[in-house]
Amino acid sequence: MTIGIIGLGLIGGSIAKDLKATGQYRLLGCDSNPDHASTAESLNIVDKLVTLDQLVEDSNLIILAFPVHSIAQHLPHILDKINSAQTVVDVGSTKAEILKHIHTHPMRARFVAAHPLAGTEFSGPTAALRHLFSGKKNIICNSVDSAPGALEMALKIFNALGMESYFMDAGEHDKHLAYVSHLSHISSFVLSLTVQDIEKDEEQIFNLAGTGFASTVRLAKSNSKTWAPIFDANLDHLIKALDHYQYRLEEFKSVLKSRKTEDTERLIIEANKIKELIKN
Repeated sequence: MTIGIIGLGLIGGSIAKDLKATGQYRLLGCDSNPDHASTAESLNIVDKLVTLDQLVEDSNLIILAFPVHSIAQHLPHILDKINSAQTVVDVGSTKAEILKHIHTHPMRARFVAAHPLAGTEFSGPTAALRHLFSGKKNIICNSVDSAPGALEMALKIFNALGMESYFMDAGEHDKHLAYVSHLSHISSFVLSLTVQDIEKDEEQIFNLAGTGFASTVRLAKSNSKTWAPIFDANLDHLIKALDHYQYRLEEFKSVLKSRKTEDTERLIIEANKIKELIKN
């Protein structure tokens, strides 16, 4: 089977590395960023770099691993070029906006909307990792709109990556991701901005930063080209998440100002319940 990957950064590059290591697939790749394409070629991430048109023509399965706004923009044109035996899969972090663009497309059934729940704060081909997806969850949205053969082909690839796939409505996916992923990134970005505003002595930040700060602010290193489009695509759900987050911040601030330690402890104990939901 020939697999074409459009976008050879962290996610696309990591998929390519793992699939290439199986020896079962021929990997074609392309990237609109010339530097990424050159780096991916030098790192031997795929078997061959080709043009977008050649990749679409020669691939049995096409994986779209570039920013979500570009997926929504380019997916209809890619579907225009495929035949009924080919499958297109995206791995973007939002789904409703993408699916809206191809809802009535004649080749909609050959598309599978997927979201592997894996990643790091780094980007580009040099960030690509083996085993990034092993043991992780993969979400497939609106699977009833995908042809059985297309779905089977996509699941075969995600199984080869060591993922466990779950099925979900696109709107529900985007709503939940606004809270458990997108809000986390905004919190990290805002913490980074706040600390930099207050502490202008960058050397002191570095000297005093402990593991708690480092782990909390880690996501602030994430790529703006990836995350700004994600926030825009999921704006309605994200604003609701931010409104509730702001309410909780004000609540915590009010409790602290009251100097009632027992109320502060109550909020912390309530927050501690997250360990019952997240076991690792």
